[in-house]
Amino acid sequence: MVAPEDPGGNVPPTLEAVLHDGTAIPVAVQGAGRSVLLPVRIEPYPPSEAETMRRWGADPELGPNLVAGLCRSHRVISADYERHRMAHPAPDTLTPANVAADLLAIADAAGADTFAYYGYSWLALAGLQLAVRTDRLWALAMGGFPPLDGPYQSMLSVTRSAHRMASEAAAQRQPADVGVDGAGIDVSEIEPGDWDAFPVQTSEAQTRQFVTLYEALQAFDDAQVTLPPRLARLAFAGSADRIDYGPAWDNVQVMIGESLAAHERELTAAGWDVRVLPGLDHIGAMNSSIVLPLLQGWLRNV
Repeated sequence: MVAPEDPGGNVPPTLEAVLHDGTAIPVAVQGAGRSVLLPVRIEPYPPSEAETMRRWGADPELGPNLVAGLCRSHRVISADYERHRMAHPAPDTLTPANVAADLLAIADAAGADTFAYYGYSWLALAGLQLAVRTDRLWALAMGGFPPLDGPYQSMLSVTRSAHRMASEAAAQRQPADVGVDGAGIDVSEIEPGDWDAFPVQTSEAQTRQFVTLYEALQAFDDAQVTLPPRLARLAFAGSADRIDYGPAWDNVQVMIGESLAAHERELTAAGWDVRVLPGLDHIGAMNSSIVLPLLQGWLRNV
């Protein structure tokens, strides 16, 4: 379903995009101006789940706050791509090319010929994969994942461990309590920042789709990426964004903030606006109180 651009912002509130695997995802459009695509959830979380997220340090109002803030000056296209992929896994086909195709399908459903994109963590790397495959982006904002020296190998190790745990649990017909980027959380019994104890209910198919994604990214050399010279680009991460997994995860370290800081000069020379946020970890740097003013100010200056 395709809705035309409407300078008055009179677009039906909910559209639908058909993704690469034939599944359909709801797409919402709010505001007027240049289009900005956000792969975020705008539906409220159940109260108990929202409270659990707050205990962990996460922001259950992230999506609604970003949309409400940015739609004052932009035409905001939102679709909860992460939640869709957990509900409709693509274990064999979640490749970088197909992720980019899915994001383009969402933009097409909203009638956006050109658009800006913001994503965090694995949805940030999805934005980079989108940017190398299309000239339709006018701005790219990546949070919680460095555009240079990204942790592709370490994340493959993490997702393989998650898949192994999920497969073992499935063999025993038990739900798997595993931690993998791209899934929901239940942190009532653990301390904020304790990624090694991060419990997530995931299936074999849910975890395998991320193995498929990171396996395909092993051949990707982000040092050789060439982006359109006029593409505005922002990369940010917390200075304390480093995730240490324990023995069950083969003691993998996922370096994000340090990697971004180490390449700040190189990225700036390549046209990136780089922000290393003091003292913030992976969860803290994605809070709407941090991200919204950052995006508003940056988009205003683009």
